[in-house]
Amino acid sequence: MVSESTVLVANRGEIACRIIRSARKLGIRTVAVYSECDAESPHVNQADVAVALLGQRAAETYLDQNRLFAIAREHGVTMVHPGYGFLAENADFARRCAELGLIFVGPSPETIASMGDKAMARVLAANAGAKVLAGSERASHTNPERLIELGRRIGFPLLVKAAAGGGGIGMRLVANEAELVAAATAASKLAEKYFGDDGFYLERYVNDARHVEVQIFGFGDGTAIDLFDRDCSLQRRHQKIVEEAPAPDLPNEVRNEMVGAALSIARSIAYAGAGTVEFLYDPHSRACFFLEMNTRIQVEHPVTEMITGTDLVSAQLSLAMGNSPRAELEAGRNRLEGHAIEARIYAEDPTRKFQPSPGLIERLVLPEGPGIRIDSGYVAGNRVTPFYDPMVMKIAAFGVTRVDAIERLIDALDRIELTGLKTNIDFLRFLLRQPEIAAIKIHTQIIDSLVERYLVQQSVEV
Repeated sequence: MVSESTVLVANRGEIACRIIRSARKLGIRTVAVYSECDAESPHVNQADVAVALLGQRAAETYLDQNRLFAIAREHGVTMVHPGYGFLAENADFARRCAELGLIFVGPSPETIASMGDKAMARVLAANAGAKVLAGSERASHTNPERLIELGRRIGFPLLVKAAAGGGGIGMRLVANEAELVAAATAASKLAEKYFGDDGFYLERYVNDARHVEVQIFGFGDGTAIDLFDRDCSLQRRHQKIVEEAPAPDLPNEVRNEMVGAALSIARSIAYAGAGTVEFLYDPHSRACFFLEMNTRIQVEHPVTEMITGTDLVSAQLSLAMGNSPRAELEAGRNRLEGHAIEARIYAEDPTRKFQPSPGLIERLVLPEGPGIRIDSGYVAGNRVTPFYDPMVMKIAAFGVTRVDAIERLIDALDRIELTGLKTNIDFLRFLLRQPEIAAIKIHTQIIDSLVERYLVQQSVEV
């Protein structure tokens, strides 16, 4: 298939490589961009054209909209794929694309704006029939009396959550009233730094809850389908490190409720493209509550592709070009089979509260074999810098059963060779071997307790 389209891949690392792979399959010409420290990255060589961005930090490179649009004009770009992170959920960027005659590979600017404001998204979700946790409207740390009043109404413990952005940034767990104002002030400042929006809201905290999300794909005409669910409960610092599909040990009535709510939300806003609706599931009460909607491709999309045999990025690109991927996606929806689990490999030190650990990748040998998928943004000789997220790659495994998939992933982690910098590989191997994981006794805070067990094991081995 040959296309006259040219896509600007407005990202870096593994997701840039991922977009280029699907674009090539569709015959779409690709234009990549790269910062000074990414000059030797794989996505630079994989694209048809690669253009340098002067600088190293995100603000002066991948977030520089004016420079990106200048490159788009210079190289005849017709579409822009933002990947995830950076400008992926920036409504202004999507709006400017439209004004310049560029197709933004994603939903409309209005959809991005409404779902990007987490407090507004709660209202839209409730109007679409989804359950939401007790929470507040946008609040301000400059009005302590009102803040405390809201906290008392919701009850403690509660979460302070940034109204914009994601990835756990600007989120604080507050145990009691005395901690609220300080936590809200810190969260507000962090949200302003990362998202340019200091808004936040309060939300009831649920102990031992699981993070379950539904992958949807909307066709922009008020119709949408789901491609099952994923469990993303294994997190540190409110950020995911292991994801699996479908979500294990989820009662059918709960799964049906989540899928129904996700589709109702997508249809109510005439959603276009790949999106994810996230829920908090309380296994004690079997209740599920809407958390947020991510209006982009997710980091963890490979596990959904593995159990459905679909290509979500190709579907995004096809829809953007005016073609409907409905038939292929519905076929994938009907062929669900097996189980897939993915681990994110980070340049970080688990013994130091998972602090980033940038450095040179001296040696990198990846495991191969049936049922193994690796999405990487680095090769040996590349340097993981402190300027961007420290994720090096994702490694996913497919199996007939969940046990098979976990065993295959552990085997792949045992065989990977990555030297020159600290990573979380050893911790991932430890994590996947814990009895709580096998028994599906998982929740969003479980790593906090398991890391203590890991540190004890490390001290014994030393």
